[in-house]
Amino acid sequence: MPPEQNAAFVCAMEDMLDVYERPLDVARPVVCLDEKLCQLIKDVLQPIQPKPGQVKREDSEYERCGTANLFGWVEPLTGRRDVWVTDRRASVHDAHSLERLAAAYPHAEKIVLVQDNLSTHSKAALYQAFSPEKAHTLAQRFEFHFPPRHGSWLNIQELEWSALARQALKERVGDKEALIKVVGHWLTRRQQNAVCIRWQFTTPDARRKLSRLYPVQSD
Repeated sequence: MPPEQNAAFVCAMEDMLDVYERPLDVARPVVCLDEKLCQLIKDVLQPIQPKPGQVKREDSEYERCGTANLFGWVEPLTGRRDVWVTDRRASVHDAHSLERLAAAYPHAEKIVLVQDNLSTHSKAALYQAFSPEKAHTLAQRFEFHFPPRHGSWLNIQELEWSALARQALKERVGDKEALIKVVGHWLTRRQQNAVCIRWQFTTPDARRKLSRLYPVQSD
């Protein structure tokens, strides 16, 4: 939790909430991007499929098979989204995620990007991955907005991760190829349904419900 009376937190939070208040604009789409570490776990014993009416149970014995990383983005007002799997996460992977996102919006004047406040999330990552000319061109495609530290819940892509966990990752996944398949099936269904996300929490809500975070003005 953020410290009380934290001006930096509330400033970044209200900036985020202002972004989510923007109306749909195809020239300046609001897109939320995030990454998530995924533990790869496989069963030691071959699972027995339950008979109709039986509850499926997992054996307590399992084997850890390392990790993979998920990158994903969602445009809340339209339901456009993407998720893909990488071996790990680093600045160069973040740069390539921005390149992939920019390619999805070739005609946008500027992509209004919400991205967590991490050291790997910066324009500098583009210059680590690409030539100066390409890095500069890509950087100009984005308008960056960062949630405050301890405020990752303000990134709507977090809701996508929650849906993915509930709907597709309840069972163990033991390797990257299986994870790609599971995530791909989930993404296809999600895209077909064009699930939009209506953000309800506003600045007046924050000032009322999170008043302890706002600095107290002295007379």
